[in-house]
Amino acid sequence: MRRLWPIFTISMLSVLAAAPLAGPSAHAESFPSKPVKIILQAAAGTAPDVLGRMIAERLSQAWGQQVLIINRPGAGGLLAAQAAVAAEPDGYTLYQATTGGLIVLPVTQKLTFDVRRDFVPIGLMGEQPFFIAVAPSLGVNALPELIALAKKRPGEILYVAASRGGMPHLTAELFRSEAGIDLTFIPYPSIPQSLQEVVAGRIPMIVEAMPGLSGAIEGGSIKPLAVTSAKRLPNFPDVPTVAEFIPGFSVTAWFALMAPAKTPDEIVLKVSQSVRAVINQPELQQKFETLGAFLRATSPAETAEFIRDQQNSWWPIVKKTLPTQ
Repeated sequence: MRRLWPIFTISMLSVLAAAPLAGPSAHAESFPSKPVKIILQAAAGTAPDVLGRMIAERLSQAWGQQVLIINRPGAGGLLAAQAAVAAEPDGYTLYQATTGGLIVLPVTQKLTFDVRRDFVPIGLMGEQPFFIAVAPSLGVNALPELIALAKKRPGEILYVAASRGGMPHLTAELFRSEAGIDLTFIPYPSIPQSLQEVVAGRIPMIVEAMPGLSGAIEGGSIKPLAVTSAKRLPNFPDVPTVAEFIPGFSVTAWFALMAPAKTPDEIVLKVSQSVRAVINQPELQQKFETLGAFLRATSPAETAEFIRDQQNSWWPIVKKTLPTQ
């Protein structure tokens, strides 16, 4: 026994020493072994929900495990963010973050968590620009005409966006500031209600993403003057960008996949690789384009840098535009 004990001890210590190194890697190799949930703040049927489900469906196929979309709308995205922060950091609950959750909330709400500290970036999922559109009754056919009219009638031109503090609202306020004009914001609780006011001619201007406006644009009941992306959209090649008249202007709503802090690096990397593989599928890219959106594959580090840049750019605008609660 005296001869066997040292050998036994050394062998056991070797196994124990190796276990922490093998554990996370083995966990990553078997991930996912059960369904994965993605929490998002948008309601079912909205653009972020539709785009998220497209990616979730393909992740399900790639992993052989169901990827479920969990809609947690309400409180400007606070409910979804709180649920994601409280989730177990094991990779089985992820968070589809938006500009609302990572940019607006930290400025307008006194949060019990830190969006920079309590989430780990995985990768961008997609970006979606906005249209600046008007009712035909306004009598303008180009963005410079709208700017000129607003300068002649400061504060008289009303515009609608789906909700106060949402990206359409903030985009319109940035446009107002950059163009040097005075517009009056009229908040509405939903896109259909907003659009109805413009189609009826009661409010002359709307800022919204393409899915909410496509039918009205194609039917001619509203006129798109410009799109806020850096380049013209393939499906709307005749609609100029705002940047063609205001150099450097570029705004998109974006969707980023995040994980709760302390999620193992190996899991974050595996999910990121899977998301990028899905995003690079040409068929999915084409489907996104039909919704006026585009995919953008990024690494966790690139995603972190992108979000920091967005926060640094938008936080001063949000502070100036919206009250703190």
